[in-house]
Amino acid sequence: MTARKTIIVNDSMQSGYRYELAAPEGADFDPGFTPHFSPREMLEMGVFEGKYCNDCRDELPAAWFENARISDKPDISCNYFGVKSRQPLSVWREKGWIYGPDVRGWFQWYCRYYMGRRLPEIDAIQIKRWRAFSRHAGQIRANCAPGDIFCRPRQRQGLLQWAYDPFV
Repeated sequence: MTARKTIIVNDSMQSGYRYELAAPEGADFDPGFTPHFSPREMLEMGVFEGKYCNDCRDELPAAWFENARISDKPDISCNYFGVKSRQPLSVWREKGWIYGPDVRGWFQWYCRYYMGRRLPEIDAIQIKRWRAFSRHAGQIRANCAPGDIFCRPRQRQGLLQWAYDPFV
């Protein structure tokens, strides 16, 4: 049996949080969870105005940041579609969208899940939220001409930030 790797988190939002990687990176996902992009691909394409993972990079694989579009301050030009498409973490907290130990929200959960952490109860909640976000792809299909990637750029950026294909 292979020993599990333990990750210890010490950043500006969490100190001393530990978790084990129980699955291989990028594998053994719940069958109902089929993201289109890996966290690395999302960071390379441009998400969260380049500001999401600045102080927690030590927790994540260094390779994810080799070509990431990041910034010291929120910069919409870092986003793939060049539009603002995020809300402050305070709004996420206010709306009750932060679950379990993932104090930064869904993308932090996804990074940890992708790396191999498994928390069945939290995973089920987050996968359900991810599946519900697909409604935005339906709105793009219903309201945009095929191939017009400039139609509904905020929704497309949102889809990308939830690991959906924004080019539907």
